[in-house]
Amino acid sequence: MTMKHVAGNKKGRKVVLYALSTCGWCKKTKELLNVMSVEYDYTDVDLLRGAEQEEAMKVVKKFNPECNFPTMVIDGKLCIVGFREEEIRKALGK
Repeated sequence: MTMKHVAGNKKGRKVVLYALSTCGWCKKTKELLNVMSVEYDYTDVDLLRGAEQEEAMKVVKKFNPECNFPTMVIDGKLCIVGFREEEIRKALGK
């Protein structure tokens, strides 16, 4: 699946963000990660096609059965759904 990488000074955690290109909360989540200088990978699921989109949705559904966006997966274990600034800051450091 196509992922875009965003470099950051805070490394060491594997942060993957599943977003929609038209979602305001997804944009706010990306902005927060950028402000926090977190290194992360993301994909805009609505811009994927065919098998890539199916694969992305399968991963989202695994962590977030209701398939809400944004869906952030940290270290393949912790899932934060929606723009939850306090939760994101706590999980990834102030």
